[in-house]
Amino acid sequence: MYWNPVIEKMGPDEIREMQGRLLRNTVHYAYSYSPFYRELYDSAGIKPDDIRSVDDVTKLPFVKKQDLRDSYPYGMFAVPLSKILRIHASSGTTGKPTVTGYTADDLELWSESLARGLYSAGIRKEDIIQNAYGYGLFTGGLGFHYAGEKIGATVIPSSSGNTQRQIELMKDLGSTVICCTPSYMIYLTEYALKMGVDLKEDTKLRMGVFGAEPWSEETRKRIENKSGIDAINIYGTSEISGPVVSECHEKAGIHFWGDIFLIEVIDPKTGEQLGEGEKGELVVTVLGKEGLPMIRWRTGDITSIIYEKCNCGRWHPRIDRITGRADDMFIVRGVNVFPSHVEYALMQVKEVSEHYMIILERDENGLDLMKVQVEINPEYVGKIAFDELARKVQETLRSYLNVTPAVEIVEPETLPRFEGKAKRVVDKRRV
Repeated sequence: MYWNPVIEKMGPDEIREMQGRLLRNTVHYAYSYSPFYRELYDSAGIKPDDIRSVDDVTKLPFVKKQDLRDSYPYGMFAVPLSKILRIHASSGTTGKPTVTGYTADDLELWSESLARGLYSAGIRKEDIIQNAYGYGLFTGGLGFHYAGEKIGATVIPSSSGNTQRQIELMKDLGSTVICCTPSYMIYLTEYALKMGVDLKEDTKLRMGVFGAEPWSEETRKRIENKSGIDAINIYGTSEISGPVVSECHEKAGIHFWGDIFLIEVIDPKTGEQLGEGEKGELVVTVLGKEGLPMIRWRTGDITSIIYEKCNCGRWHPRIDRITGRADDMFIVRGVNVFPSHVEYALMQVKEVSEHYMIILERDENGLDLMKVQVEINPEYVGKIAFDELARKVQETLRSYLNVTPAVEIVEPETLPRFEGKAKRVVDKRRV
């Protein structure tokens, strides 16, 4: 049940005391070896000795994505490049990419953290893990690869795409675990049926580990019902070490290991810390990261913290499901909307499928228009009129979102499928 019993069985007071000590060490290290952090803390009038306990973390300034871009490529590193074993980077589609570097100890910390998470979810050395995350500058593929090997499991580095081949590998090699985005798992399930393959009956698949995009509890249920697997939620950002933490087998929140991370949730506008259960922006401090220290990193992801003991027996803090990113939120006529909220509402309607698109435009008067395209569930083709279903979906969306979008019901297999992160929003207001 435990990968690292000494750490995982710690009580809340032990965890907090340990975090205070590790936080002090981390701040001293960053101030001593990173010119970026020394300048940041000097400008804020902060010295490392001002940090004596976990409560003092609020004295420290936040670190944001723009800081990484401004320091491109290596300006935030705390070690010479001769000590960096691996570099990852974001796509840079909205500006300069964010570059992260890892020492040997950083890579070990990353693998240890995710190995604990995957083990707590139920993955064992007897498993065969088909890793359909992309290998390359994106952190997903290599993160799962080394964590799986650390557990002792067999890893198939299938990478993303080539869907027919993925399903053939599942059957031929006896994969028991699949790692990919949730949207790609939905596509895999559909594609398998076209090939005459029932994942429940024709493969040994028993678990899927999904992340890299927000997904709802309702989508989890649909994936599990269609594929017959346990669907596990994971979390990570390239800045804190890619996919790095996961749910345990209880599926009741993602555990952040207290000896590796200190987490907070803040009001995105004011920066003030929020209490347990209050929804806000996740802030992560990695305790002991050498190559690129991350102290009070604003992730942009919206969630809440759970401090109570998990039914698995662990006291390490958890986060609730990510409901979206602060920069993914869009405003329609004064109403804040996250794509994940749209997905949640759609999944309440059994007559529609998991495939949808959100299109944002403006009318001739400059007013926002929102249209949701969604495929009819193949099981209900011919059983309900499209216009009747559109009215039902529109009313459901209105009740959940407090905005009334136009709804277009389309035939099955009409909308795009995604082999990586799903792109659900087309905002024509920016064109």
